[in-house]
Amino acid sequence: MPNRSVPLDHTFDATIGVEVKGEMWTCVEIPNSAELLGTRKTIRVDATIDGIPLANVGLMVTGTGGHMLSVNAKLRKQLKKELGDIVTVRLQGRDPGRRAGQ
Repeated sequence: MPNRSVPLDHTFDATIGVEVKGEMWTCVEIPNSAELLGTRKTIRVDATIDGIPLANVGLMVTGTGGHMLSVNAKLRKQLKKELGDIVTVRLQGRDPGRRAGQ
């Protein structure tokens, strides 16, 4: 996997909705996340969704080797977006030694 010594700064568009065990969750999937982040484990990053900042949020593993970011009801209300809508996500500031729960 690539060395993540370069600070993370990655922007992409994604649809709200990730299928997990036959159910649709209100999350966005990070494309090529294992390669981008250098891990297949849960990690913490700083993020923005459509310009709304989210500090130190956990990226959960998808079960297929990728990561997803939850878009909870409060955030969806702020965004005025729901399941199936497209958002712009920016991931920043990953500390390679910091994992979720730390």
